[in-house]
Amino acid sequence: MISEKDVDYVALLGRLKLTDEERKLYTGQLNNILEHFDRLKELDTAEVPPTAHVLPLKNVFRADRTGPDLAPEQVLAGAPDRDGRYFKVPRIV
Repeated sequence: MISEKDVDYVALLGRLKLTDEERKLYTGQLNNILEHFDRLKELDTAEVPPTAHVLPLKNVFRADRTGPDLAPEQVLAGAPDRDGRYFKVPRIV
């Protein structure tokens, strides 16, 4: 069972400031979710194979294909700032 103290701790981790009303609401909602999980534990899953996804998906990425290179002027046309043939970005220290 989730307590209001647990909700406060999670809110602290998420840097959230909760009102008393929100704390009570979230405590009730989280306990309701946990009750549903407890009901799922009662199901017999002995004949159900483990899965990583509910749908039988395979690799859905497109194949890598080479193509013609873009001209530097095309590539840099939308750059907010540039230095000759290069993107100009702020220094990160």
